Amino acid sequence: MDLDNVVVRPLVRAEEGRYQSLMQAHHYLGSSPKIGETIWYVATYDQNWIALVSFSASALKCGVRDRWIGWNFRHQYDRLKLVTNNSRFLILPKWHFPNLASKILSICVRRVAEDWLKTFNHPLLLLETFVDPSRFQGTVYRAANWTYVGKSRGFSRTRSGYSSNATSPKLVFVKHLRRDVQKLLSRPILDPVFRTGAPKMQIAADHMRSLPDFFIDIIDPRSASGRRHSLPTVLAIAAAATLCGMRGYKAIHDWASSLGQKARRRFRCRRTPNGYVVPSEYVFRDVLIRTDPESLDQALQRWNEVYGTADDSLAIDGKTMCNAIDEDGHQTHIMSVIGHETKTCYTQKKSAVCR
Repeated sequence: MDLDNVVVRPLVRAEEGRYQSLMQAHHYLGSSPKIGETIWYVATYDQNWIALVSFSASALKCGVRDRWIGWNFRHQYDRLKLVTNNSRFLILPKWHFPNLASKILSICVRRVAEDWLKTFNHPLLLLETFVDPSRFQGTVYRAANWTYVGKSRGFSRTRSGYSSNATSPKLVFVKHLRRDVQKLLSRPILDPVFRTGAPKMQIAADHMRSLPDFFIDIIDPRSASGRRHSLPTVLAIAAAATLCGMRGYKAIHDWASSLGQKARRRFRCRRTPNGYVVPSEYVFRDVLIRTDPESLDQALQRWNEVYGTADDSLAIDGKTMCNAIDEDGHQTHIMSVIGHETKTCYTQKKSAVCR
């Protein structure tokens, strides 16, 4: 077999049914649906399908990978899209030739970053994969110059979070698409060319539980009649959603609706026979418009004083408030001091002198 004649290309939509059927029939994990950012590849030789490869969303958490990168968990959440997972790799029956697998992986590595940028409009910096040691030893990935970084803990994702027991630790391999990938992904401020969407951070369980306490002393502007969600809960969820990159009432509500039952309980959401319920978009809008902004700012500053100590450096950021006009007709400007590492705001100064 002449390996120089092997071609690797993305599937077209009409071929996806065949791809799924072959993956279900011959891969020990079976087929997997296309969820989120995913590219399926087919390797061909003289127009014959010889292998199938899938790249999809990276693992949300992987201790050995995260330590190898060196990023803080607050940065990690904002940068996972720069990593993709080689979730399936299948050499089809009758095509098991020496060096074929490593050849196909090498071709994928050379083209996946360009395909990703063209398809999803953002770059890739790192590839990862998980190998079941009860079946394989990662020989193909070692031959293709992937780096072994250690074993996963063996917990698997479930609808409610993670499995309670470690069942099958995996060998974890990574492949950098740039030699300085660890430096790029772990630096406090990400290079603008690699940023995807609005800045985000990850809210830890302790943050969820503590946030409502900082809003307890704020006076609720709503009538007690018909009030179904406590003010601290509404403000805590809105603050957490904003820290995670949400902008606007609808985005805050969508973020709240995506919370699992454990997270909703940590925010002290209202409990019903069917589970914990989050506030509606109308409630977020009504509360945020009517709550005293000075009291809200003071509460957030108190929270920052407790949880913002991890910042080694600060940045100053200025914003002009649209449609906020003072008595002299000048627009209001807000100057904020932001922590590089945590992306939290330590203090804000309002000014209306800018013309």
